Amino acid sequence: MACIASRKHPTRPSTFTRGMAASLLTGLALTVPAHAGSTDANDPQVRDARRLPGIEVRATRGADYRADMVDSPKFTQPLLDTPQTIGIITRDLFEQQGATTLTEALRNSPGVGTFYVGENGSTTTGDGIYMRGFDTSGSIFVDGVRDLGSISRDLFNIEQVEVTKGPDGTEYGRTAPTGAVNMVTRQPVLDDRAGASLGYGSGQQRRASADLNRQIGDHSAFRLDAVGQDSGVPGRDRVRNRRWGVAPALAFGLGTPTRVYLDVLHIRQTNVPDGGVPTLGLPGYTSPDPVRPRIGLAPRVDSANFYGTAQDHDEVTADMLTLIVEHQFNPDLSLRNTTRWGRTRQDYLLTSFRGDAAHLLTPDLADPSTWAIERSLPTFKRRSNRILTNQTNLRVDFATGTVIHNLSAGLELTGEKASDIDLAPREGSTWPAANLYHPDPRADGLRYGETGAWSTGTTNTAAAYVFDTLKFGPRWQVTAGARLDRYTTRFDSVSLCGERNSPACGALPAGTPVPGLSARIVDTLPNGKLGVLYKPVPNGSIYANLALSQEPPGGNTLLFSSSARSADNPGLDPQRASTTELGTKWDLLDQRLLLTAALYRTVVRNELTQDPVDQQYYQAGRKRVQGIELGIVGRITDDWGVSAGFTTMDAKVTEGASVSNDGSSDLAYTPASAFTAWTTYHLPFGLTVGGGARYAGAMKRGTDGAIGTPGTIGAYWVFDAMASLPVNRHLDLQLNLYNLFDRHYVAAINKSGYRYTPGTPRAAMLTANIRF
Repeated sequence: MACIASRKHPTRPSTFTRGMAASLLTGLALTVPAHAGSTDANDPQVRDARRLPGIEVRATRGADYRADMVDSPKFTQPLLDTPQTIGIITRDLFEQQGATTLTEALRNSPGVGTFYVGENGSTTTGDGIYMRGFDTSGSIFVDGVRDLGSISRDLFNIEQVEVTKGPDGTEYGRTAPTGAVNMVTRQPVLDDRAGASLGYGSGQQRRASADLNRQIGDHSAFRLDAVGQDSGVPGRDRVRNRRWGVAPALAFGLGTPTRVYLDVLHIRQTNVPDGGVPTLGLPGYTSPDPVRPRIGLAPRVDSANFYGTAQDHDEVTADMLTLIVEHQFNPDLSLRNTTRWGRTRQDYLLTSFRGDAAHLLTPDLADPSTWAIERSLPTFKRRSNRILTNQTNLRVDFATGTVIHNLSAGLELTGEKASDIDLAPREGSTWPAANLYHPDPRADGLRYGETGAWSTGTTNTAAAYVFDTLKFGPRWQVTAGARLDRYTTRFDSVSLCGERNSPACGALPAGTPVPGLSARIVDTLPNGKLGVLYKPVPNGSIYANLALSQEPPGGNTLLFSSSARSADNPGLDPQRASTTELGTKWDLLDQRLLLTAALYRTVVRNELTQDPVDQQYYQAGRKRVQGIELGIVGRITDDWGVSAGFTTMDAKVTEGASVSNDGSSDLAYTPASAFTAWTTYHLPFGLTVGGGARYAGAMKRGTDGAIGTPGTIGAYWVFDAMASLPVNRHLDLQLNLYNLFDRHYVAAINKSGYRYTPGTPRAAMLTANIRF
């Protein structure tokens, strides 16, 4: 049995269980009335710094894509005065685009996307997001709480999506080095309203959603959001997205100093996953077999082809229970406590393939119609994730002499658990190969089951943080923040002896379950940020910011690996990232339009790299991404809305081995530049018309031993359009058109380049929006 114990700092016996119960008392103990001194309640800087919960604003004419505040109370200032690149994707924006998932909504943030399919036969599931060159799928949050699990997140109960770029360790603890995504849920309001939408589109897309809000007392309300979907994917055979979900919520004390929100979420998904399409015939493809150069001249396969089988499935169940309590002691002092329990379970089978020389069959080399590809790499997942957390935040506005403070401090106690059960085909169980140009999914004879191997990881974290924005008159502001996370991670596993990175079998038969890696880590992660902001005029700001973050081994999955080349090896130190940013923000056209511009540079240290001499792995690697980011969001007129962004990403390995297939220092799966835009105009007779464009520059795939596969994904432009017409005061009809010019493009590629995910071809979606 492999056993690793690491205690990098002295520690006391665990108080996690007692601390979880005590955090509410701790928060209340901090709420001594604050004396603001010379704080002026009419000062717009102080007034704008306060979070005003429970208010919904709806534009009466053109859509408004602008939000002025991040939902989290850790951000004490409006976006104009926050020294960081932050984009907020509002409900108006993603509903007009017909976006229904988090991945689709994030197309509004330049350079953020699902560019990576997976490694070898494995395919990335759920929201596999890359941001500024790094995997950010483990840094997704809901109402400020980490959301675990490999799930495609639906937007049916989401009010806005917040994208913060640069290290966010000070706000959230362990995060990806280049940013995080926070989804803000819809809450009950003091109003009676009901709405529903029914949609049908290309690829047999069918979707229905409903939103019911009822006031049930002078200060109480109930809200119910629900969704049902049974949809194909335009341009893809047999791939299917089936889901249904409900999100009831109760609110008490609305309009009073004490407000209580109780939210429940249940989602069930039964999907047919997409393993992609062979890259055979794409630009840059050559034969993987020197003996059969004819393969490199073969025509491209149909991008609609499905190479899986009838047994492929991706079944996900997600449950979430949230209690939020807010109390406003006075205009300058408030307390917020959030308790969350969440669980995600996934059962997954994907028939995958690898188009190398050994698995690409050519019975008649002169006749491509006889060629086939072996379906020999089934990928299994039986995983569960669980989280229990309690977070207490205290907001205080006060003054020391002539300096105004907007302070946010808090405690967070979190317990997380991830479990994996190993599955594999039974001995002698196989599937027939798939014809390369006419694959047949009618193959359901694979027999598989549990192998006896499993792994479980648990992480308990106690964190404390404090943020303070100091205002030195009307011109200068300093924002400082610090966070300390004390965590304990335990990992246990059973492995199959004789396999890669597993114990030797000795006298046991190969494949016998034996005790595997066992590890325990106790460590402390400090994070911090510092920003200086100058306001030359009230509607403009110029700032400089420095932020730090860390992510320990197992940070995304909580599951360790005994492999020396894995970043999840428990013997490694945390990955460390620092970002410097210089930027400016301007509020124009009477606060209707926000313009932003920033220069950024992120350096990631402690990256794992292999020494070319002794072939051992060391944390001597360093990566860097730098560039500019520009943004514009809001309304040019009352009828004309716009949201647009442009970014450049010069992403490289500055120390260590190359990670791109061409041997260069460029980071894989990272376009050098990206652009996104969406605009609509509300015509006098009620018709709203609009459209958008997206651009992604060329990207390089990862490096491995693959032969003949494309090393680069070509750049592409995609154009969309929409029109919405009110039939009467209860009914609107909305038509969305996607990829107007039917551009064929590669949306994502896997590490070896053997397969890719094709972009959506020309498609349409018609939606009826009903309201009462």
